[in-house]
Amino acid sequence: QVQLVESGGGLVQAGGSLRLSCAASGRTFSIYAMGWFRQAPGKGRDFVARLYWSSGSTYYADSVKGRFTISRDNAKNTVYLQMNNLKPEDTAVYYCALGSHWSRSSRSSADYDSWGQGTQVTVSS
Repeated sequence: QVQLVESGGGLVQAGGSLRLSCAASGRTFSIYAMGWFRQAPGKGRDFVARLYWSSGSTYYADSVKGRFTISRDNAKNTVYLQMNNLKPEDTAVYYCALGSHWSRSSRSSADYDSWGQGTQVTVSS
């Protein structure tokens, strides 16, 4: 059993920054990848970024590339999402996710086994 606890959401003006954190506890010895997804009102859950735990390799959705950075702290089993130059269209509930098994890309929600509770990010124009 893995628990994921997110923090760091909030309200920010367009152009501003936020950093989300996701701390994993429990059976964390089998982390393959950690990812961030987001869900805007009335829409599906979209991939944002992912990080392979062993290599540190990252991948981003085109919509956030160059503005968002995913990183980790191995000692704390924590993954971060630094979000800069935020836009109103970034408004959504952000979820972190943990995948414990191999997948080709780790860019689908089906690639992940455990999810955080979600944290709201609201960007005003």
